[in-house]
Amino acid sequence: QVQLGESGGGLVQAGDSLRLSCAASGRTISANAMGWFREAPGKEREFVSTIRWSEGSTHYADDVKGRFTISRDNAKNTVYLQMNSLKPEDTAVYYCAMKSDGSRYAFYTGTRDYEYWGQGTQVTVSS
Repeated sequence: QVQLGESGGGLVQAGDSLRLSCAASGRTISANAMGWFREAPGKEREFVSTIRWSEGSTHYADDVKGRFTISRDNAKNTVYLQMNSLKPEDTAVYYCAMKSDGSRYAFYTGTRDYEYWGQGTQVTVSS
């Protein structure tokens, strides 16, 4: 079984930055892609960003493009989400997810695409 553990959330003011981390552990598995999703109160979980594990290509939701950056450290089995210029509407629980199979040339943005999920980390942005 694969375990994913997020860290780095917190309470910040609008315009501040945070970096989230997600470390994968447990049964050795080759990831196809890692993703970040978020879930705000009363809303469905939504796609934020994804990265192809092998060659590092990235894809972002429109409302975070230019502000958030996803990256990975293959040696540490860790994916990061650097969040700059945070807005109150970025407030949510942020989840990382892993997809082990599928095309190496596609970007996966649906929650059902990913088999493994972390427990989430709260990000709160005050105005």
